[in-house]
Amino acid sequence: MSALHPCPGSYGITYEQTVQQGVPGTRRHHRTCTRHSQSRTIPATTNLMNTKYKFVSILAAVIIALDQISKIWVQGNISMYESIPVIPGFFDLVHVLNKGAAFGFLNRADIHWQTYFFIGVSALAVVLIFHLVNTVDRRDPPLFTGLGCILGGALGNMIDRIRIGQVIDFLDFHIASHHWPAFNIADMAISVGALLLLVSFYQRKKNASRFN
Repeated sequence: MSALHPCPGSYGITYEQTVQQGVPGTRRHHRTCTRHSQSRTIPATTNLMNTKYKFVSILAAVIIALDQISKIWVQGNISMYESIPVIPGFFDLVHVLNKGAAFGFLNRADIHWQTYFFIGVSALAVVLIFHLVNTVDRRDPPLFTGLGCILGGALGNMIDRIRIGQVIDFLDFHIASHHWPAFNIADMAISVGALLLLVSFYQRKKNASRFN
């Protein structure tokens, strides 16, 4: 009985070399090695997929929890339009409502379609994020961290729009009387997530140019 030859590719041995050497059962053994290689690849891919979904989902859940807890606290402790100085002349806690998007975009009282529009945009963003998680098969921490941040932020603000028709903002940074539009934790998460996506795309482009 002949000794079992290593799988083609092992120790630098190619499939063609084993055929030329006349190793018995080479073709049958090659098919067996191929099946074993595929069986090792599938669990690795599945584990990566599960890890991606868990990481993005857990990060999004943490952001949603922090966002909603902070908004509930503001509703219970700060009157509407009240301002509480934290760092005088620079940072206040406020309680305002925003019908638009992050940082007051489309926050206008003369139009009334923003709520439904931004609920639809948020739902579309959720679908797109999970599509990216499903299709991107590489290890990319900035990408998946960014997707988790955007997912949590989008769902956090969408909960507000479904619950009260508007978004609660309470973080007010300013210099003297010049105020940046008030925002919340969900807005912060979306902004950080967008920045991380840019980092991921830049790194990928840089790596691609390196090998070209």
